[in-house]
Amino acid sequence: MSRPLLQLALDHTSLAAAQRDVARLQDHVDIVEAGTILCLAEGLNAIKALRAQCPEKILVADWKVADAGETLAQQAFNAGANWMTIICAAPLATVEKGHQVARACGGEIQMELFGNWTFDDARAWYHTGVRQAIYHRGRDAQASGQQWGDADLARMKTLSDIGLALSITGGITPADLPLFKQINVKAFIAGRALTDADRPQQVAAEFHAQIRDIWGDK
Repeated sequence: MSRPLLQLALDHTSLAAAQRDVARLQDHVDIVEAGTILCLAEGLNAIKALRAQCPEKILVADWKVADAGETLAQQAFNAGANWMTIICAAPLATVEKGHQVARACGGEIQMELFGNWTFDDARAWYHTGVRQAIYHRGRDAQASGQQWGDADLARMKTLSDIGLALSITGGITPADLPLFKQINVKAFIAGRALTDADRPQQVAAEFHAQIRDIWGDK
């Protein structure tokens, strides 16, 4: 397993606010994500503007696509995204079409694991060529006090064994990272933990230090 990356999630309602946080943090993260809320508020311009602002970063279009996989993937990758998310409830045909476009553009699809999905679904995604998924503890779950538990970790381990690298998100802090040391983690996704921090660059440094302590420099 390679060393996990650190991803900045931008779920702002305005592009200007998102760009202010990118200016503060782009040198301290590996991936920049145009979050679903930002994309709904600002459209394709969010992807284009963030690509212009940080041309060397991996850029995610967190669209949670449910249909029209080919068309939306073409739009996302043509606008400058490297990765695009597809919701786990999408038909397999949507995943296949999105993956075909991603591969042609040198990008990747990430399956967003919200709600109901099965390991058979995960195997089907893997067989289409998808190699990434996002294990998500949503905002509403966090607000209700839901914590990471053994059941989550067991499901993550099974997904890792299937062959999917996981990006993990949902109120993640540096103190949480040791929970996931047996998981094939692609990235840890942090939003408010970074953007709402008094010293966001210091928090990013704490993430990176924890990642190095647990996974080394491999």
